[in-house]
Amino acid sequence: MYLEQEILEQPTVLRRLLAEENQAVQRVVAAIREFDPGFVHIAARGTSDNAARYAQYLLGAYDRLPVALATPSLHTLYQTPPNLARALVVGISQSGQGADVRQVLDDARAQGALTVAITNDPNSPVAQAAAYHLHLRAGEERSVAATKTYTAELMVLAMLAAELSDDDAMRAALRQLPRQAEQTLSEYVTTPLTAPQWVERYRYMEQFAVIGRGLNYCTAFEINLKVKELCYLTGDAYSEADFRHGPIAVIHPGFPVMAVAPQGKTLPVMLDLLEKLHERQAELLVISNAEEAFRHAQNVMRLPADVPEWLSPLLAVMHGQVFAMRLAIARGHEVDRPRGLSKVTITH
Repeated sequence: MYLEQEILEQPTVLRRLLAEENQAVQRVVAAIREFDPGFVHIAARGTSDNAARYAQYLLGAYDRLPVALATPSLHTLYQTPPNLARALVVGISQSGQGADVRQVLDDARAQGALTVAITNDPNSPVAQAAAYHLHLRAGEERSVAATKTYTAELMVLAMLAAELSDDDAMRAALRQLPRQAEQTLSEYVTTPLTAPQWVERYRYMEQFAVIGRGLNYCTAFEINLKVKELCYLTGDAYSEADFRHGPIAVIHPGFPVMAVAPQGKTLPVMLDLLEKLHERQAELLVISNAEEAFRHAQNVMRLPADVPEWLSPLLAVMHGQVFAMRLAIARGHEVDRPRGLSKVTITH
């Protein structure tokens, strides 16, 4: 099963990126410092769009850069690209085949913007469209559902943020990440990843919600996407703050909610929300490294105690990947080739 193999390859991919892509990251950072962009503009689709959400918080919190997500239709369908002359424009695409992502880069480069592509194929159209390319070095990903390419995208963005900050503590934290990824997945390797275990409890669920906040806003979206892709369920991803503004009304006894609540700035508000969800008798699945977050959890997914909040999205999503795969198997679905999907999706 390719999906199982690729989930387990993630620590190796992270280690490879640290060893082999650091010089390329340094070259990109030197170009960014010389260009001195006024803002960052990121074009992406699907899973890569969730990596872009991570960049919004990461580059904003640690490098004080405003980050906007591109609207590719302005470049393709409407042919009215915005003014990107003073922007750092980043195209993120696992395959590098996205025509709309490439068009954003083409338009930005023609305007004089600094352009960077992040792909798993240095010979792809998206990679060739940008002035600089960062290679995900994930190897071939044969399962349709992206796992190792997603965490590789997050890793490249984290390496960029650490270099832009010129922060030795951040660099040291990055070096610990492959070990922490192995630790995160270690609870699953005593039995095959494909063993359903407690996920059987959710075999017949019909709807769900995934909630994160801040740096893990992207994690909520990515886990939600994986469950939809593999299990064909209706679910939604929310910021903890947005969830309180109306969607919390859907919660009834037994409603499954997965909450991403690691230690860090967002933990107090996530704990408060977990209390309110418990009062409404929601079925809580919690990903965290804070014991207090597990107080009302029906099922627990632990993160390493020493992972900093800014790197927790790379590990938290691994629990979601395993959950989605096991639930799909419990429901009798093909996990490597979900119905109606292909590995490369071309949008314009």
